[in-house]
Amino acid sequence: MLYQNDDHVYVMDHPLVAHKLTIMRDKNTSVKDFRELVSEIGMLITYEATRDLPLTTTTVETPLCTAEMPTLEGKKIAVVPILRAGLGLVDGVLRLIPSARVAHIGMYRDEETLEPHVYFCKTPHDVASRDIMIVDPMLATGGSADAAISEMKKRGCKHIKLMVLVAAPEGIKCIRERHPDVFIYCGAVDDHLNEHGYIVPGLGDAGDRIFGTK
Repeated sequence: MLYQNDDHVYVMDHPLVAHKLTIMRDKNTSVKDFRELVSEIGMLITYEATRDLPLTTTTVETPLCTAEMPTLEGKKIAVVPILRAGLGLVDGVLRLIPSARVAHIGMYRDEETLEPHVYFCKTPHDVASRDIMIVDPMLATGGSADAAISEMKKRGCKHIKLMVLVAAPEGIKCIRERHPDVFIYCGAVDDHLNEHGYIVPGLGDAGDRIFGTK
């Protein structure tokens, strides 16, 4: 089941997602388990984020008869992880959409202004014709997601979804104001950001916990 709290923001309301997120929140969860859970929840969110994929029909011969059956229309998709933590979600997406292309966006944050700057962006040549799924474990201030969405729009992309495990209200507000056309899918919406810009209660630094660099 999916809970929709406005026309462009979807929050997963599913026992498996809630349970897996609780394990991830535990500071004692191992790197191995954390990494696997990121991928698993990413797959579950992908299931809901692709609910609107268009279908057509094809003729199949079953053991009993020939019948017209539904099949995906063949819409092209690109999954775009925000480096580095977004890489943890890619495998879960590709398990459900193995034909998707993978783009990459790398960013660094200016130490004085705290604004994100894109230093790397590699996309398929036909990215403008694809549906875009930007993935990152956390939507905190919204700065990185805003920059990633803007970068894809510069390349002509028009159909963009943002998939995150945990979001802060501040991040959702940022994306809704700056990109009202983008759909947001998240596993949970937490309470607030602390003075350091971390989501509370949150997961900690998702990149460090995925790659064991904490």
